[in-house]
Amino acid sequence: MSTSTAAISAPPHLSVNRPNPVSVGTIVWLASELMFFAGLFAMYFTLRSTVPEVWAAETPALNLTFASVNTLVLVLSSITCQMGVWAAERFQPHRTGRLLEINRWGMTEWMTLTFIMGSVFIGGQVFEYAELVEHGLTISSSPYGSVFYLTTGFHGLHVVGGLIAFLFVLGRAFAARRFGHHEATTAIVTSYYWHFVDVVWIALFFAIYIIR
Repeated sequence: MSTSTAAISAPPHLSVNRPNPVSVGTIVWLASELMFFAGLFAMYFTLRSTVPEVWAAETPALNLTFASVNTLVLVLSSITCQMGVWAAERFQPHRTGRLLEINRWGMTEWMTLTFIMGSVFIGGQVFEYAELVEHGLTISSSPYGSVFYLTTGFHGLHVVGGLIAFLFVLGRAFAARRFGHHEATTAIVTSYYWHFVDVVWIALFFAIYIIR
């Protein structure tokens, strides 16, 4: 049999695209985080059904307008984060034009903006805590105060964790001699976490500020 005939009759080579283990591990970890927040939600609604009169007395202290603006900042940060992911997927770590040319931004510019917006959200949450404490709502003042600070506080800690992750993403992008798959994967899995934190906050916002 000739070489050409053997090449034609040989079975084709099958390539297997295996899932990225880092992405899979991140998704599994986020699933465990989802169960953690589910427990916080269960605690919140259980106490609310037990002492509804406390909720009726304490919820007027909440500033819905301020919380809505702060929520909008976090939601928009999820969009800027995704813009950074798309830049990372096309292996564009930095902008290719002037700073004001947003359409030519790279991953670092979008992720930096996301970091700033996340920091603004945390600053807003600290400001809100200070206002509520002045009105007498503390973590030990009532069952409502306890679950309010526990649920929003744990979420705030997760946002701070996301901000630290963004610093790692930015540092890795600037330190890399050549921006490649490893750097892009770091940005992608960080975006998974940030979108998760965003979705959890939207649920918290409706549970605490809208459904009074």
